[in-house]
Amino acid sequence: MNFTTTRLILRPFCIADKEALFEYRSDTEANKYQGWIPQTINDAETFISKLSAQANIPGTWFQLALIEKESQKLIGDVGIHFIDEDNLQVELGFTMHAQHQQKGYATEAVKSIIGYLFTDLNKHRITASVDPENTSSIRLLERLGFRKEAHFKESLLIDERWVDDVIYALLKREWGEQKEA
Repeated sequence: MNFTTTRLILRPFCIADKEALFEYRSDTEANKYQGWIPQTINDAETFISKLSAQANIPGTWFQLALIEKESQKLIGDVGIHFIDEDNLQVELGFTMHAQHQQKGYATEAVKSIIGYLFTDLNKHRITASVDPENTSSIRLLERLGFRKEAHFKESLLIDERWVDDVIYALLKREWGEQKEA
């Protein structure tokens, strides 16, 4: 499963990506809303080795590396969680290297993946779980037509601290209505 957008190549991770993954994912400030921050390169290698090798398998996460075409550097990732046995719903998560945030790369990547999930895989619903303080990610989701469905108070324990969780969702028909408008 490979994608190409105007500025990006989206492809599955390989072990050779471990240093670049560690570089941006270990930045505690840039990733303060993430549930996983690697402490060592071995953590990054273990993470990559446990990823599903195939997309669209219920109960798995499939992770795509975001490669900037111009520099050929790994600048972020998008994870797709194939949630249920009926395989009609998925969850998205995304992370960008701090130096490449606020440049539209995440929007470009997520938009491409949404199109693939709804058009090629015929998914019904896509969700995203976001810390309510992560306003950049919330703006990205809202730009792409996601709507807020729930706000759970202190529902996630991250780094021994209870944090809120906001759920955004987008239905296939809503995506189609946006494209027609």
